[in-house]
Amino acid sequence: MVQFSILSGKTAGSEWIARRFPVRIGRAPSADLRLEEEGIWDEHLILDLDSTAGFIIETSSNALATINDQPLQRSILENGDLIELGSVKMQFSFSKTRQAGLRLREGLTWAAIAAISLGQILLVYWLLQ
Repeated sequence: MVQFSILSGKTAGSEWIARRFPVRIGRAPSADLRLEEEGIWDEHLILDLDSTAGFIIETSSNALATINDQPLQRSILENGDLIELGSVKMQFSFSKTRQAGLRLREGLTWAAIAAISLGQILLVYWLLQ
């Protein structure tokens, strides 16, 4: 997953995690990431996932935005890129991953190893008698 850290504006200090693509960023009520700041259009940016190129961000027609202080129309995002649209600055990054709990699986594995070992010991003891 990816996230946007909002660095300036009314929601500065907050983070937003993208859970599905494409992500629409803008002022409209239908926008996935809604920003109600000056200079932001109803549908300002669209972030999409391309299986070959990566995360692609592009502006809607005539919308202005920059990525790392370079004009943006269509670009491939990289971890840590700074995006500025209207009066909002935000940073694109990969969100933290959570590892699934493996205690049960590990416990069952050790129990299976113990059962197999005990079975082998009993088999050897039975064959020696």
